[in-house]
Amino acid sequence: MLTINEMYDLDHTLAGEYLKGFTYPWEALDGIKDMIIAIGEKLDKSEYAEVSPQIWVHKSATVYLSAFLGAPCIIGANTEIRHCAFIRGSALVGENCVIGNSVELKNVILFDNVQTPHYNYVGDSILGYCSHMGAGSITSNVKSDKSLVTVKDGEETIETGAKKFGAMIADHVEVGCNSVLNPGTVVGRNTNIYPLSCVRGCIPANSIFKSGCDIVEKHD
Repeated sequence: MLTINEMYDLDHTLAGEYLKGFTYPWEALDGIKDMIIAIGEKLDKSEYAEVSPQIWVHKSATVYLSAFLGAPCIIGANTEIRHCAFIRGSALVGENCVIGNSVELKNVILFDNVQTPHYNYVGDSILGYCSHMGAGSITSNVKSDKSLVTVKDGEETIETGAKKFGAMIADHVEVGCNSVLNPGTVVGRNTNIYPLSCVRGCIPANSIFKSGCDIVEKHD
């Protein structure tokens, strides 16, 4: 469940070729800035405008005047960057995305059709195709003791070597309102997180997270 191929459909991001070079998604975090610059310099100028140095916005995207776009970043087709959104930089935002009021993004890859519509913080994270962050839900990307982040999968602990690592959210994940995804959280495909959840570790694909001790399998 933890590998890029198990979590993401790479046809739904400009970062597909880049991500193919890694096994686990968190391994890609360090190179996001350079990857965005490399992709941006090759974008079709008939489709994307470089509105400021190393800030590329698709001509069909909507960016409200009160939003801030920090370099480098790419904003995909038909994406909406709403009032007071704060993109600090190193953000690859796909097509048909919503970045809402007072949302902050930093060092992230957002696949196509991702929604972070209300008061979200997403940092040092990857959000898969058609994933959705409920209002007020955030990724916490630094441990309180500032130690390196690990990924805990049952009894196994994987050392990442990263001080900043928010969450790896797979395709078609729904995160409930006001939830906190703690550093090193990995959420499998088609999983729902209940509102007001405090999430850590690895959450299986096709499941419903009700609490840390109550995770149930989805049924059609």
